Amino acid sequence: MKRGRLRVLLGAAPGVGKTYTMLEEGGRLRDEGTDVVVAVVETHGRAATTAMTEGLEIVPRAVVTHRGVELTEMDVDAVLARRPDLALVDELAHTNAPGTAHEKRWQDVQTILDAGIDVISTVNIQHIESLNDVVQKITGAPQRETIPDHVLRSAEQIEVVDLAPEALRDRLAGGRVYPAERIDAALSNYFRLGNLTALRELALLWLADEVDSALKVYRTDHGIDSAWEARERVVVTLTGGPEGETLLRRGARIAARSGGGELLAVHVTSQDGLRVARPEALAQQRALVEKLGGSFHQVVGSDVPRALVDFARSVDATQLVIGVSRRSRLVAALTGPGIGSTVTREAGSIDVHIVNHEAAGGRFSLPRLGGALTMKRRIAGFVLALVGGPLVTLALTALRSEETITSDVLSYQLLVIIVALVGGIWPALFAALLSGLTLDFFFVAPLYTVTIADPLHLFALGLYLVNAVLVSYVVDQAARRSRTARRAAAESELLATVSGSVLRGEGALQALVSRTREAFGLTGVRLVVDGTTTHKDGEPTPDDTATAVPVGERAVLELHGADLAASERRLLTVIATQIEAAIEHGYLLQTAREVGPLTKTDRMRSALLSALSHDLRRPLAAATAAVSGVRSPDIRWSDADREELLATAEESLATLASLITDLLDVSRVEAGVLAVAVTAIDAEDVILPAFDELGIGPADVALHLGADLPPMLADPGLLTRVVVNLLDNARRYAPPGTRVRISTSAFGGIVEIRIADHGPGVAPERRDEIFAAFQRLGDTDNLTGLGLGLAIAKGFTEGMGGTLEAEDTPGGGLTMVVALPMAEVAKAEGRVADMPGADARAVPRS
Repeated sequence: MKRGRLRVLLGAAPGVGKTYTMLEEGGRLRDEGTDVVVAVVETHGRAATTAMTEGLEIVPRAVVTHRGVELTEMDVDAVLARRPDLALVDELAHTNAPGTAHEKRWQDVQTILDAGIDVISTVNIQHIESLNDVVQKITGAPQRETIPDHVLRSAEQIEVVDLAPEALRDRLAGGRVYPAERIDAALSNYFRLGNLTALRELALLWLADEVDSALKVYRTDHGIDSAWEARERVVVTLTGGPEGETLLRRGARIAARSGGGELLAVHVTSQDGLRVARPEALAQQRALVEKLGGSFHQVVGSDVPRALVDFARSVDATQLVIGVSRRSRLVAALTGPGIGSTVTREAGSIDVHIVNHEAAGGRFSLPRLGGALTMKRRIAGFVLALVGGPLVTLALTALRSEETITSDVLSYQLLVIIVALVGGIWPALFAALLSGLTLDFFFVAPLYTVTIADPLHLFALGLYLVNAVLVSYVVDQAARRSRTARRAAAESELLATVSGSVLRGEGALQALVSRTREAFGLTGVRLVVDGTTTHKDGEPTPDDTATAVPVGERAVLELHGADLAASERRLLTVIATQIEAAIEHGYLLQTAREVGPLTKTDRMRSALLSALSHDLRRPLAAATAAVSGVRSPDIRWSDADREELLATAEESLATLASLITDLLDVSRVEAGVLAVAVTAIDAEDVILPAFDELGIGPADVALHLGADLPPMLADPGLLTRVVVNLLDNARRYAPPGTRVRISTSAFGGIVEIRIADHGPGVAPERRDEIFAAFQRLGDTDNLTGLGLGLAIAKGFTEGMGGTLEAEDTPGGGLTMVVALPMAEVAKAEGRVADMPGADARAVPRS
């Protein structure tokens, strides 16, 4: 029996329209003559979704009883007995009730597919097993219902049902996703704009990766090796040379012109890991790749052109960017075609861009003959040649005959190779010349004479010299690479030790000074900053050589001990740069510590003087005028006028007291001396007292308190002040005829109090300003206080270990969100004792 086909509609979040699209597609196929049934659909009370089921045959659900509770699940047996052409199965990752045949709904779907029935199903991105932890980090909500990736990837067709995050939030705010009591909590938690944007990108990237994988499988199954240019992929080759930046920027421009092309940079290293011309340049180029939005790759290969082409093909590259060879024409003529020519020949259908650069065609220079061998090994080579030559001659002379000339030649050749392995090129050349003359003198007729009249003898001597040079060159290169590897390992160990010292808590400067002395075997190191020794390690002796290394413009690193080699000075330059950065960092921290409080104090002083000169003057002048009028002997006031004047004085003095209280509160917050006594309280315990303080009742606001809301950890008095300030501010800006909305919810260990108005709102880029002291976003009427309400509310909230943020109100306006930890969660995580003034005994124990 032919297996059914699975089609999955993938969504970034609930509410994007997966179920609606599934039912809509089912109706379309039904109209075209396909036998369609609804095996299971979850409408979640959405009227539009329910309406889409009209006209479609719905298979009744099976009733499962679990612990006395009746639950309904998809009736797989009924679907198999009905045998439609197509079954619509909603929520593929759903977990079935205990007692059913399978634990998961996707397992039920596998049974239906095995029966030859096609299935259209739905799933959200957070249910995919491999993405579950990523989604949890984004949203903060764990997801227990998951579906294995291989089940989803086995589907014949996967489609993303896409909806812009703003449109989804509008749909949610309009009540088309969740009921009204869940809207505020959803908008402020899972359905935040940032969350939805990240989930949407995750869904699109997952599908793009699935399409790419499917394309590779198809090409593999059909034996297609050539690149399909479904998407431009530009591979830039890096050698660590100075041309790398030029190549990367050229590759980035090529990728950008192709409209969303992908940039990849690759560096081929040899199997011994030593083929890196300039490691620091390669590190900088790697950072540049990331800035340009590309990815860096490193592959190992002895054949560089072949490794580059293989990598380009493995990633389906369409463009390959390489640089013009840095070799001169003479070197290129002697050594044959370079990497660029070979890559171009083997790239096949991949376009190869050979980019010119300033380092192309470098000058010809002879290799150094100095080599990398130590003087001790060279001397040993000469000694071996001087001692081994006579010994070999003595042994061969005793066995000399006309038939032994071949073995004689090979014996001297072996001596030359051994000398080359021990001492390098100069002892090998000496041994070759000496053995050639000895061979001619003792073993070539006429004996005991040095005659090079025969051209063959001269040719043989030349062969000795060539063999000596070749072998010694190999030995020299091996020694050089071995020394380079040891040197690199030592430098890495030194830098790792320095970093570890800093991480373990040692002072950065002292750690650098101490490790410098240890690494270079010095007797003493001193760091002199502005003429004063700030850090030192060791004590120099009078016989030590003193070396001064400049560290920026203000410091000098004094080294006492043996003089350093050039290679060691290069590493010393790196350490000096780190010391300079550490000194500069210290100066910046010191300056910030000195300037920060002064700036803050100056700003507070200026704002306070402004408040005293404007906002406090009005109520003080009104109270003074009212009292003076009542006390005036020249005016006879009626009882009503006298009462009005006294009421004006009382109101002005109350306003003045409120302003002074706000000034004192904000001063306590700014000074960090806010007294906080947290305890476990319910939201109702602070909201209702706030109503009493403002003289309003539940009828004046839209109150939506969450059911079974857990207690939060807060200071009741401070939190009441926060709610009063926020509620008073919201009522001030709410349009006439509208009510401020207060709602509460709990999510992820946090309890939120949301106070929303439908006023003019605040632009997102200016929301940080509204929490600044003495800030009313341009209000200058001097009738609405000092502009301290939100500053005090934020300071009090943060003092209790919570947060205060501003968000858009759906439909227009501003919503202030007070978020505080649940009491039990804070207690379990041990956060109670960390809060200023917190009393752990105030949290009820379970």
